[in-house]
Amino acid sequence: MSDRQVFIDASFWIALRETRDERHPYSEVIANELHEQRFGMVCTSFVFAEVHAHFSRYPLLRQMIIEDFFESPIMQYENPSIADQQKALDILRVHRDKSFSFCDAVSFVVMERLGLKRVVTFDRHFEQFGDFEIIN
Repeated sequence: MSDRQVFIDASFWIALRETRDERHPYSEVIANELHEQRFGMVCTSFVFAEVHAHFSRYPLLRQMIIEDFFESPIMQYENPSIADQQKALDILRVHRDKSFSFCDAVSFVVMERLGLKRVVTFDRHFEQFGDFEIIN
């Protein structure tokens, strides 16, 4: 993996596309900076599912999300393996005191497997879990 890639979490993408979200203006600034600096973005099927579900009642936004994730040349879609999912379940078993979602745990595992250290997120779980550089 390149050091010019960043993992994109659902919390960021929801804020980016949800204009009523208080973090929306800041998420636009971050997205523009990533674009200007030519960062590639990496996400998983679980992140896509979380974002798509958030906008499922809004046809135009729902379509925009599909285009964001599958038609953008800078978005790399990483499919978590069964082994990734098993490791994510292990994380949930070990960290019972945390409120990590399965999507979070899968993201942690995929980031570690790909050697990604940067994540764009508003979710504090990434800070709690790993040695990730949080962009927010």
